[in-house]
Amino acid sequence: MNKSGDNIKTKNAAWSFDGDTFKNFDKHINKSVPLYQETHDLYLNFSDFFLQENSKIIDIGSSTGTFLINLHKKHNKTKKGLKFEGYDAINKMIIYSNKKKPKQKNIKFIKKDINKIDFKNSCLISSFYTIQFISPKKRQALMNKIYKNLNWGGAFFMVEKVRGSDARFQDIISQVYLEYKLSKGYNANEIINKSRSLKGVLEPFSSNANLQMLKRSGFKDIFTVFKYHCFEGWLAIK
Repeated sequence: MNKSGDNIKTKNAAWSFDGDTFKNFDKHINKSVPLYQETHDLYLNFSDFFLQENSKIIDIGSSTGTFLINLHKKHNKTKKGLKFEGYDAINKMIIYSNKKKPKQKNIKFIKKDINKIDFKNSCLISSFYTIQFISPKKRQALMNKIYKNLNWGGAFFMVEKVRGSDARFQDIISQVYLEYKLSKGYNANEIINKSRSLKGVLEPFSSNANLQMLKRSGFKDIFTVFKYHCFEGWLAIK
């Protein structure tokens, strides 16, 4: 077992959000992913435009529940009949999220495989750094399901790590991201251990590949609203 920083333990080619990861997840991701909090704030503001009465707001890969809870705090009384649902495959993340969520009955966190979620009657679906962990052969089917079940006028928020458009750009952004992690205080062993643990687990697409996946599902109105070297966020409206 190796350490990847922030007291998170990992194994080679076996990164997992299970175990005690939930205890240090928020600290780790805010430290290791540039502008993570600012990205949440940005999409919280975008959410104002897509609320529909008696519909669902869904966050997939909800982890510790931070984004959905903030959506609930902002919009619980904005429209009648809103339901807030967070889905994650890790039971400890779900237990943790349900303990810290507001007491209202219209917000809940559910343990479920992402491919089995019922997206029907959703006005907003969000995914922060989640699709990149889905097997590439299953991503298009998931995207198709999201588009099909999203209400007309609803939105899909997607933020991902992205690969460079060619080998030169990939080399450049990899090196820049390495410098970023060093600047945040991670040492060489922690960075290497994290990288080794993500082999075969994290499979990011390029910006264009993500865009084409969204288009194939049916989305026509797509706009990049966030970009910071190897991280990108889209707003897709049905």
